Amino acid sequence: MAADGLHATALAEQCSRLFPCLADRVRRSKWGLKVALVLLHVIFVGVLFLLDADLIRKTKEEPWYTAIYLGFLVATLVQYFFTSGSSPGYVVDAMRVGNEMCTTSVNSPMLLNQSISRNNSFTSSMNRNQLGRRNYGMNSSSWLKLVMDLYPPGSSIRNWTCTYCNIIQPPRSKHCHDCDKCVLQFDHHCVWLGTCIGQGNHCRFWWYIFEESILCTWTVVLYIDLLSSKIIKDCYLVLTNQTTYELVRRRRILYLRGIPERVHPFSRGICKNLYVFCCSRDGKYSMEAVPTMEELEAKARPYTCMDIMSCRCC
Repeated sequence: MAADGLHATALAEQCSRLFPCLADRVRRSKWGLKVALVLLHVIFVGVLFLLDADLIRKTKEEPWYTAIYLGFLVATLVQYFFTSGSSPGYVVDAMRVGNEMCTTSVNSPMLLNQSISRNNSFTSSMNRNQLGRRNYGMNSSSWLKLVMDLYPPGSSIRNWTCTYCNIIQPPRSKHCHDCDKCVLQFDHHCVWLGTCIGQGNHCRFWWYIFEESILCTWTVVLYIDLLSSKIIKDCYLVLTNQTTYELVRRRRILYLRGIPERVHPFSRGICKNLYVFCCSRDGKYSMEAVPTMEELEAKARPYTCMDIMSCRCC
């Protein structure tokens, strides 16, 4: 038992080294959602091709139709991963980019060399520390000034500072508790995508929603066609007292050859057929005789007004 436990632990550590994304519980849950969504797409589309014989036949006759559908499926999944892997635009990244020019100018190699060459190592290290503190102060002040210009005059800095990450927020920003970061133009946190929707990926998100909506609508239409064809076919068989084999292989059955397609030899009328199918107490071993030629001729005779009034069809 102990050896098995050690082997399992070693295997888990090896998997964590090979796939770092599986070591983090949060990232593992995100990848689990992505795999689940892909499986949902594959299952729903796969069931269509397994059950819908008409779709398979249409694929052989008109392959472009299925190619467009499957191509749209792949494009939707690609857009999903493209959107889920994009950054929503975090405030900390915007702050870093906004201060990049100031940081570069302050931390130039020439300024550092001059500071180091003035005195001994102790003095140079002091200059570096002072330079770092001044650099941070310039970064904070430059970001504060940038954000101040976005708010109305007289606004309080307390209202702009995030209480969770202590970052000065621009207008329309909000702290996301799932990502634990402030997001520019925060819209919402999408669980299925595993990321926030903000300024950086809002357009990509709506393109994904647009493609997913078309794909879902298309798939629902295909399912409706599948179900309606099966329901109509089954109901038609009940109303005419036929079996699927008799309907599909009618020309191969000897005693049905030569009988017109619109004539159903074993039909007793719609009402009688329904009653026999739903409420009949005949034994499961009861057998029916093939109708005589006179009965078939009577069934083939067109309906007249008198037949309809006398409910001959029923």
